[in-house]
Amino acid sequence: MSDETRLTELRQKFGRQPAAPDETTGAEPTPREAQPRFRGLESGHRACQGCGEALAARLVMECAGPDVMVANATGCLEVFTTAWPESAWRVPWAHSLFENAAAVASGMEAAMKARGRNTKVLAFGGDGGTYDIGFQALSGMLERYHNVLYVCYDNEAYMNTGIQRSSSTPHAATTTTSPAGRERMGKRHLKKDLLSIIAAHHIPYAASASVAFPQDLQRKVRYAMGIDGPTFLVVHSPCPLGWRHESRLTINVARRAVECGLFPLVELERGSLTNVMPIRDQRPVTDYLQLQGRFAHLFGDDPRAQQKRDHLQALADYNVQVYGLTGAGPDPADTGGAAAVGRSGVAAGRR
Repeated sequence: MSDETRLTELRQKFGRQPAAPDETTGAEPTPREAQPRFRGLESGHRACQGCGEALAARLVMECAGPDVMVANATGCLEVFTTAWPESAWRVPWAHSLFENAAAVASGMEAAMKARGRNTKVLAFGGDGGTYDIGFQALSGMLERYHNVLYVCYDNEAYMNTGIQRSSSTPHAATTTTSPAGRERMGKRHLKKDLLSIIAAHHIPYAASASVAFPQDLQRKVRYAMGIDGPTFLVVHSPCPLGWRHESRLTINVARRAVECGLFPLVELERGSLTNVMPIRDQRPVTDYLQLQGRFAHLFGDDPRAQQKRDHLQALADYNVQVYGLTGAGPDPADTGGAAAVGRSGVAAGRR
């Protein structure tokens, strides 16, 4: 079954046919008019200004549909959306511990199956609750083949508890537990390649996405929602507080991570690479690093700074080579052609 056929079925199931042009003027609908009628995550929550995770969760819920249930691990998303006695969620939602969102989601899925319900179960976690603390439960959920979509909102540190390093924190980034100084230049270790580990479970579908490319992100969610079995999505979600960049730069920072090759956008099915978003013009890694205070020490006078920048550039170049991210020319689906968001919320070209 093709992607377009699956998307058509999902639109019919959730009553989500896209808004049509005005019959009188032929004008295309505005972004507001084209939004889905149902929003599983409402505005009015307590996320920080420019929070990439809040945007990512809203994009996911917009195309997940109303007939879903969510198991949410402890973390920023859980905290800023459910300050008692209020909640920003419009679907059944359960707060789990840091370590067991996947296990709770597995139980929810089994309960729905026992009742003969087709309600889709989603599990949400940050990188701390996914790459680290919750990985054992996640691996078990995938191995048992539960019909759950697990979404990791990757902001590359334990932001909710004080910006401590996680195994998703990039090499050389400074955090409260991997500070840059005389002994070391930020985190010494490499970012864990979680997507490859997940793919090794040979699940039907695993992919990476970015808040800078919302249409690509939502296409992947819709595709995953149409699959019967475990699926996984990791969404790069900048954190202005932890990454120390201006709130207005969230989308620009996320876009540069993809364009330099440090966060490749790829899709894997049954462990095999099936699709990538090509990079039209690869940026140098420094274009990405220099926007963030967590990498400010790499632009000082310390002689180790150049070595760390070269190391990060080598990592990006490796990703480009391994995943074949170099495009063969202008492509509507590459980083220069794929729809991105501007500050007004309107689709924009490369910035």
